[in-house]
Amino acid sequence: MRIALVILLTGVASLAHAELNSINPAVKKVVDSVSEERIGQILKKLESFHTRNIFSEQDNPERGIGAARHWIYDQMKSYSPRLEVSFDTYKVKKRGRIVHDVELQNVVAVLPGKLNKDHHIIISGHYDSVALNRPTGAPPAGSTDDPAGGGAGAGGGTNGGSGSDANRNVDPVEYDKRMSEQKAPGVTDDGSGTAAVMELARVMSQYEWDNTIVFIAFTAEEEGLIGSALYARKAHKENEIIDAVLNNDIIGSEVSGDGRINNSSLLIFSDDPSDSPSRELARYIKKIGERYVPSMSVDLIFRQDRFGRGGDHISFNQEGYAAVRFTTPNENFANQHTVTDTFENTSVSYTARVIQVNGAVAASLALAPKAPIVTEPITRQGRTVITPMVTRGKTRYDAQLKWKNPNPEEDLAGYIVTVRATTSPYWEREIYVGNVTEYLMKDVPIDEFVFGIKAVDKDGNESLAAVYTTVPRQRLEIETY
Repeated sequence: MRIALVILLTGVASLAHAELNSINPAVKKVVDSVSEERIGQILKKLESFHTRNIFSEQDNPERGIGAARHWIYDQMKSYSPRLEVSFDTYKVKKRGRIVHDVELQNVVAVLPGKLNKDHHIIISGHYDSVALNRPTGAPPAGSTDDPAGGGAGAGGGTNGGSGSDANRNVDPVEYDKRMSEQKAPGVTDDGSGTAAVMELARVMSQYEWDNTIVFIAFTAEEEGLIGSALYARKAHKENEIIDAVLNNDIIGSEVSGDGRINNSSLLIFSDDPSDSPSRELARYIKKIGERYVPSMSVDLIFRQDRFGRGGDHISFNQEGYAAVRFTTPNENFANQHTVTDTFENTSVSYTARVIQVNGAVAASLALAPKAPIVTEPITRQGRTVITPMVTRGKTRYDAQLKWKNPNPEEDLAGYIVTVRATTSPYWEREIYVGNVTEYLMKDVPIDEFVFGIKAVDKDGNESLAAVYTTVPRQRLEIETY
C-alpha cells in the first residue's frame, strides 16, 4: 500500500513529533479537578426545581424554569471574577411547539482568552426539561411514534413532535398551567449536560487560557433547538469565530432500557462529510480524550445525530461551525421526557468521567495555536473559487502542500502534516515538519490520500487539523438547439 511509502520517507520527522505528543500538566489539572461531589449537588439542585419546561413558572424563586436559570446564573457568577456571565435573551413568537409567544434566556459565561480572544471554544448543554403526557390510546413509551422513544422529534429533534403528546392541542393558557404543574425533573436529559457546563466553568475559570472559552446552558432545546439556533445564527451574522462546539446531551446514563450496562465508553456524533470540520473535531476528541482519560473509550459515530433526533450542536452545524454531540451509548427511553428522569436513575460517576473528557479537549483547544489556512481564493474566467493549496509539484507525481498562518503565536514550534487513506476513519500518519509553510512529499499521489496541517506550540499543544478538501465541480449549463 502506498501509505507504507509515506511512512518510509518521513519516519525520522515523525520521531521528532513523538516527543511533543505527551501529557500537558495544565490539561491534566483540569481533568483531575472535576468533582463527583459537586456534580451530584448540581444534579440534585436541578431536580429540585420540579420542572424546567420553558412554559413553567418564571417568578417562583424555588420552582420552574425561572428559578433554575437564575440559580445557574448565580452559580456561574460565584465561580470566578474572570467569568463574564449574562442572559442571552430572545422574545420568540408562537410557532410549532412554541404554543404562544415566550421569552427565552440562554445562560452564557465567557472566559476571555489572553492571546486569541476572538477564537471561541464552546461547552454546552441544555437546562430546559419536558415530560410528555400519554393519553389513552397513545403509543407506549419507547415506540417509534413516541417522542420519548426513537421517533421523529425525540430529544429535541428537528422533525417536529409526534401526535402522542396531549398537551400539544390544548389552549395555550391551559398548556401553561399544565407545564407549570407537571413534574419534569430532567436529570439525565439534560441536567447532566448542564452539570458539564457548570462544573467546567468552575474548574477552568480558575486559570487563564490563550483562547476564549464560552460555557452555555441553552434553553428550549426540547421545543426544537430554539435557544441554540438563535445563538448560532447571531454568532454567524456577527462573524464570530467558533473553533469548536462540545455539546453535551444525555451524558448521565450508564444503564440502557434493555439492561445493557456500559460505564466506560462515550459516543461522539459528528456531521458529514468525512473531512468536515465537525468530523475533524471528533477525531481530535478521540485522540485527546483517550490520552487524558484512558479509562474511557471515545467511540466516534459518523452521523450528525441519532435517527430522527437531534441536539443543539445541529444549530451550529447549520451555520457552518464545527460542532459535535457527546452522549451515552446507553439511553433509557422509558425515563426520557418522563417523571422518572431522576437523580436516582442517573450515574454521577459516569457523568463525571464524560465531563473529564470534555475538560481535556476544551483545555487542549484553549491552549492550542490557531489552525493554519490551507485554502486560497483563485479567480478563473471572472469567477473566484476557494481552492486547496495542494498540487502535484513540479514533477506532477508528488504531493506539494502549502499553508498560511498570518500573525503566528510567539510560542509556535511548527506544523504537523497528517495523512490518511481516503477510506480510513482516522489519521494514519503524523509528520512534524518544523516551522515552515510548505512541505513536499516525493512520489506521493495527492489523489489517493487525505492531507491536513496542524499547528503545534513549544509545549506540544496542537490545533485542529486544517484539511485539504476537493472543490466540487460546478454544474455546467449547456444550451442546445
